[in-house]
Amino acid sequence: MQITHGHDAPTQPQPARRDVRRRALVITVLATLALGGVLALDPPRGDLPPPKRLAFANILPLEPRNATADAATLKEVQTRFEQGVAMLRMHQYEYALTAFHQVLALAPEIPEAHVNMGFALIGLEQWKHARDFFESAIELRRDQINAYFGLALTLDALGNRPGAMGAMQTYLHRAPADDPFRARAEAAIWEWRSDARDSTIAEERPASAAPGH
Repeated sequence: MQITHGHDAPTQPQPARRDVRRRALVITVLATLALGGVLALDPPRGDLPPPKRLAFANILPLEPRNATADAATLKEVQTRFEQGVAMLRMHQYEYALTAFHQVLALAPEIPEAHVNMGFALIGLEQWKHARDFFESAIELRRDQINAYFGLALTLDALGNRPGAMGAMQTYLHRAPADDPFRARAEAAIWEWRSDARDSTIAEERPASAAPGH
């Protein structure tokens, strides 16, 4: 899965929006408890884009408060984030989930951590939880393009094909022309539209044209 790098600090949720911090922690705790007993990890999934090389310094600029505490927190977040990315690369999804849960416990407003939680949950086929994390990543940063890609995959798995197409089209609209996963997104859109056309033709076919009549 690709990691996009913003040069701005993570956005703060507005008062009118739901409490992303509380929601993230509740969901991560529930997901971790539900998956805590899983030791045999799923085989690699070909539909998961690999993460790009991490440039963590661009992700989490912190306001200086207590220099010692902030440095320790930043170091811990960086370490856990990089561990999570490494686990995703190796398709060790449960361990990735644990690492990003620790990241979000310390710094819940990093959209990249929400996205990576989503892809780890896709690897474990926890589609509903994955959807929630992609949505929270988009709440935190509207141009987090890989969140739209992941959201499209989860909505399709949940049976929401129109929503999946909308999310993938948003990804294509926002992704740069040379994005490495643009071709995969375009193929998914083509496949989904083809399925829709086939379904429409089947529904409109007269009963007399059905095989055996």
